[in-house]
Amino acid sequence: METRERAVRLVWDTEREYSSQWAAIVSISEKVGCTAETLLKWVRQAERDVGKRSGQTTGDRDRIKELEREVRELKRTIEILRKASACFAQAELDRRPR
Repeated sequence: METRERAVRLVWDTEREYSSQWAAIVSISEKVGCTAETLLKWVRQAERDVGKRSGQTTGDRDRIKELEREVRELKRTIEILRKASACFAQAELDRRPR
C-alpha cells in the first residue's frame, strides 16, 4: 500500500514535467517496479477517492463487499431457520395423537 501511495503521489507531483499524465505514469512505473497499466489503475482509483474523477471510491467498494458478505450470511441463516422450522413443524405433527 505504501508503494502504491508513493507512486501515485509521484505521478501527481511530477506530471506537469511530462508531456502527459501517461508519460509520467510510464516513467514512474519503471522506477517503482510495476507496470504502467497497474500504476494507471492506482492513479485512477486515487482520483476517484479524492473526488477528481467520478466513480466508486475505495471506501464505497469496501462497504459494498462487506454488505454483500452480510447478505450471503443472512441468506444462509434464513435457509437454516427455514429448514429447522419445517423440521420442528413435522415433529409436532408426528407427536400429535391420531
